[in-house]
Amino acid sequence: MNSKKQIIYPIGLQTFERVIDTGCLYIDKTDQVYSLVKGGVYYFLSRPRRFGKSLLLSTIEAYFQGRKELFKGLKIDALEKEWERYPVLHLDLNAENYSLDGAVEKILNRHLCAWEEIYGTVDEYETLSGRFTSVIRRAHKQMGKRVVILVDEYDKPLTATIDNERLNDVFRNQLRAFYGVLKSMDAHIRFAMLTGVTKFSRINIFSDLNQPDDISLTNDYHAICGITDDELDTYCRQPIEELAEANDVSYDEMREMLRRKYDGYHFSRKSVGVYNPFSLMKAFKHKELLNYWFETGTPTFLTILLRDSHISLEKLTTGMQSVDELGGKDNFRHNPLPMMYQTGYLTIKGYNEQFEEFQLGFPNEEVRSAFTKALVPAFLHNDQGETIFSSREFVKDLYAGRADIFMQRLQTLFANLDFSIAGDAERYFHNSLQVVFMMLGLNCRVERHTSDGIMDATVETDDYVYIFELKMDRSAEEALRQIDEKQYAAPFALSGKQIFKIGVNFSSTTRRIEKYLIE
Repeated sequence: MNSKKQIIYPIGLQTFERVIDTGCLYIDKTDQVYSLVKGGVYYFLSRPRRFGKSLLLSTIEAYFQGRKELFKGLKIDALEKEWERYPVLHLDLNAENYSLDGAVEKILNRHLCAWEEIYGTVDEYETLSGRFTSVIRRAHKQMGKRVVILVDEYDKPLTATIDNERLNDVFRNQLRAFYGVLKSMDAHIRFAMLTGVTKFSRINIFSDLNQPDDISLTNDYHAICGITDDELDTYCRQPIEELAEANDVSYDEMREMLRRKYDGYHFSRKSVGVYNPFSLMKAFKHKELLNYWFETGTPTFLTILLRDSHISLEKLTTGMQSVDELGGKDNFRHNPLPMMYQTGYLTIKGYNEQFEEFQLGFPNEEVRSAFTKALVPAFLHNDQGETIFSSREFVKDLYAGRADIFMQRLQTLFANLDFSIAGDAERYFHNSLQVVFMMLGLNCRVERHTSDGIMDATVETDDYVYIFELKMDRSAEEALRQIDEKQYAAPFALSGKQIFKIGVNFSSTTRRIEKYLIE
């Protein structure tokens, strides 16, 4: 009898030692760790949350601690011959509430006290940066080896206070002084790596630090976090087989379902697609393809940025960004696209060599769903800040062919919207409709080109096709007439589906759907 081995999934585990000791499924990336530690000294890596940054730093820590036994049978075992032991200072800024004054000082002091218990303390150093300097110097002297410094979520105090300028400035100055120690202590440092969600380059976090090698957009390390298709085939065949069996589909069908749901992240211009590791492990364990990444919560600062930036939704979801902008060198308060990319809501979809620009878009179905459910309130809410949209009822109407009821709901939606972020009314009207269509999660296309014009929007279900033509301060009759004159229904003539032509007029004065007609 062929019995399969029970697999333990490393959900919630962020330390390399625990993953190995408990026999969890581990995607071996230790050859890339070896390349990192042998190829440089100072590094920075930006990746979205739940992408394995903490596990990567823990793996590097175990390597520099000389814990050869943990790496037995892994790729690095055949590469490393010396396994030297270095003093490691691992600073994790994730576990703190940064809404209060003194939060940064508190967490830095906590780490310093722990390090001082090991390497001793000197009374004349009273400042945080002074104590950090002293710890590095004494660790080097005691162990006879240069120090390894690992900083996990270096930017957490800044992203957590993005809507509190006073506190953000205080934390920024404290961190700048603390990280600046790395530059003055260069002679004592063997290796240093900072990870986070974004790179606050224009607020001088890195100005007092030896400029690190930013590997966030490099081809060499695009898959150092996350899981590739090749790694799925190598390490995850049994989990995929079990998941396919639980959902009554073939192995190949499940592979395609996983690809649509969790794949599609690109972190360089030539990178292959990368899967979200957290979502994959949850899907394997629970045998369901759900939106696990969304369950971990949306960064509050991202909603604040979207609310304040007034960016058009079209640019937000299909925008172009230069290499410098995507790396975080733009003013994110006025341009949230780099932050959308760095937090994982957008990814690289293409690259324009001539203009050195990246085209952005949603990586997969899970992220598209997370965007519409978590970030749409920044676009669609009433003046009390309450979301006034129920996608379930809209979807039911479209699937049932209830075009008139759908339009009544849409009319009610616009009657309750807060237009304080509207700006240009026509753009906001198209913007908001696109949000609605995105939230439906159906086969929706905006500005679809035909041989005789551009359809404003089309929505398809199994049995129906909805063609929308939108006018501003004109008439629903004119909109409906354009659908016929431009023959927008022609591409669907052989689909066998019932076609609804919907002409809509929007009033810039009342900022409401003034009238609609359905044919």
